[in-house]
Amino acid sequence: MIKFLDLEKVTASHGTEINEAVNRVVNSGWYLQGKENEKFEKNFAAYIGTDYAIGCGNGLDALYWILRAYIELGVMAPGDEVIVPANTYIASILAITDNGLVPVLVEPSLRTYQIDPEKIEEAITPKTKAIMIVHLYGQNAYTEKIGDICRKYNLKLIEDNAQAHGCKYGDRHTGSLGDAAGHSFYPGKNLGALGDAGAVTTNDKLLADTIRSLANYGSQKKYVFKYRGRNSRLDEIQAAVLDVKLRHLDEDNEKRKRVAEKYLKEIKNPLITLPEVQDRDAHVFHIFPIRTKYRNQLQEYLTNNGVQTNIHYPIPPHKQECYSHMNHLSFPITEKIHAEELSLPMSPVLTEEEVSDVIRLINDFKVK
Repeated sequence: MIKFLDLEKVTASHGTEINEAVNRVVNSGWYLQGKENEKFEKNFAAYIGTDYAIGCGNGLDALYWILRAYIELGVMAPGDEVIVPANTYIASILAITDNGLVPVLVEPSLRTYQIDPEKIEEAITPKTKAIMIVHLYGQNAYTEKIGDICRKYNLKLIEDNAQAHGCKYGDRHTGSLGDAAGHSFYPGKNLGALGDAGAVTTNDKLLADTIRSLANYGSQKKYVFKYRGRNSRLDEIQAAVLDVKLRHLDEDNEKRKRVAEKYLKEIKNPLITLPEVQDRDAHVFHIFPIRTKYRNQLQEYLTNNGVQTNIHYPIPPHKQECYSHMNHLSFPITEKIHAEELSLPMSPVLTEEEVSDVIRLINDFKVK
């Protein structure tokens, strides 16, 4: 079986260092808000290229805290609007609605699967306060046009960088391009923990301090609570593991790129639409998405031949039951992507033989 993502092998590839890091924390007797957290936050901020990184419980929390902090600081208020791509994972939308804000969905480009900059401006209203871009599948979503729109309308630019650790726009890492960015370290991410974990990066000290307080019950000083916060903290074991894996992130991403380049070069089946890669540095291939009208047949065929695949994502956010008030909306490009997308095996531990087997099977696929 060729696994979609073999987390056991991914972890084992840095196993000695990870075991040493975990044992160090266990033997220290200090498990929250300690030196490991401080070290990882410092190193992660330096890697991303921001002044601050604030660890938190998970990627959804990271996005939630950014918006919540802006509300606490008076930059936004419940009822304000946040522009967001229609084809994102639901966490991007949940972070908006859980703060009483209104998501305004904008179609992506069918070429890149990223939010279409040409469609953003028409979605802006007097209530618009931010644009949330999502570096979906590991590809940079930022463009100069998006930056210009934010400056023109005085909008905050928030990055959902959950899938794009190590991705670049020019010489800058995603996660440093906007006013703040949310990161997920879910185990399957390019930079993955051994459980749930997340972080916010920003250059805004006031925002960083507010988020750190909100995620610590709303407290800036022990037993003194400025905000009605929650408990959403990055624990010491996850911080130590992430610091180990951060040192190997670029190397692991390079392995992903080599897998992707082999897929792009050698998959020749006319029934398959390959992703468009505009800049090698601007994609870290968290996901390798292909599209086909025959997705279900292809997935079944690959499964029967020992290849695991996944779908990102079968149902778009505006068609989910929890957002039934949006079910009537129509986003044809988004719906096409969600109906046709299939994710091929992608990880830094795939062997060349395994990749070749996947390619051979896809090239041999025929519609019955």
